[in-house]
Amino acid sequence: MSARGRVVAAMSGGVDSSVAAAMLKRQGYDVIGVTMQIWPDSAASRSGGCCSLSAVEDARRVANTIGISHYALNLQAEFEKLVIDDFVREYRAGRTPNPCIRCNQFVKFDVLLQRASSLGADRIATGHYARIEFDRESERWLLKRALDMSKDQSYALYTMTQEQLGRTLFPLGGQTKQETRAAAAELGLSVAEKPDSQEICFVPDNKYGGFLAAAAPDLVRPGPVLDTSGNVLGRHKGIAFYTIGQRKGLGIAASHPMYVVEIDKSSNAVVVGANSDLYGDDLVAKDVNLIGADTLSGCVVVSAKIRYNMQDSPAKACSLGGGAIRVRFETPQRAVTPGQSVVLYQDEVVVGGGIIASRNEADEILASAGRLAGLV
Repeated sequence: MSARGRVVAAMSGGVDSSVAAAMLKRQGYDVIGVTMQIWPDSAASRSGGCCSLSAVEDARRVANTIGISHYALNLQAEFEKLVIDDFVREYRAGRTPNPCIRCNQFVKFDVLLQRASSLGADRIATGHYARIEFDRESERWLLKRALDMSKDQSYALYTMTQEQLGRTLFPLGGQTKQETRAAAAELGLSVAEKPDSQEICFVPDNKYGGFLAAAAPDLVRPGPVLDTSGNVLGRHKGIAFYTIGQRKGLGIAASHPMYVVEIDKSSNAVVVGANSDLYGDDLVAKDVNLIGADTLSGCVVVSAKIRYNMQDSPAKACSLGGGAIRVRFETPQRAVTPGQSVVLYQDEVVVGGGIIASRNEADEILASAGRLAGLV
């Protein structure tokens, strides 16, 4: 084994993970390429996305070119239980989940990390654009934004624990996407010009509705479309087919554009309103993971963002206890969506993040925090 140790490189068949594996090989690591097979062959064969059959073949060709061993690792059962079932469960509850974050949290940096140990590897590596550094003052691992801010993926990695950060390598965190493609071309990799995948890997053609209807027919339960005053404007085909901020496919006639502003699971209703009704400066998040510290003491000044492709905005985050926080933005944010994640930053460092709670969940969390503080 190499003096630098053995690393399992998660290879999705794309250019990023391919170059990451090649970089580690050049740096003297003993690299084993692994592609996660996360769905049945019948489903995988219909897609060219991440972890499909074609992706496995692309990864195998790359491994051959750079001279490392490669294995396809069957994680179908784990992926279905930890990601797909969660995806359906969240939509059933009227929330909009982010399955890529769940996959990172429960599969890549948990199950795969455990499997890496069985292959004699101390660490795993992925093609994510983010950086991991050890802070000697706090004696903690820190997660930082990538140097290429246009490709930064730290938002989707906020769930990582100290152990996971200490056993993970992100070789691409200090370079640009252009540099990655140039490196792939120089190495003669077949995936050098392969386009990035833009879809959720287990939803063919990004058609959420069709996938959810097939996976959970009970979700196709019609109900009322209401305005913000409670007036019935029409009927929806099932709350799972709608998300906050949606404008198209509402099936209602109005004199001005209408958007989904709330999904009320308790009454099986979709509430619509004007674009101005989508803005809010306050949210509660649950299942919070902090990276730079074990706890959040009182309130801290941060910048925060509520979805991946957006600029973070100045905010204040306050601990509510029980793994929950309240985030108040200086300027209102559009379409704060329950089930999505809010991620907190201080400059280039990820403070942590959590899952945005629904209105009912937020009310319960705030009431509980008030009782603990003697305010209720």
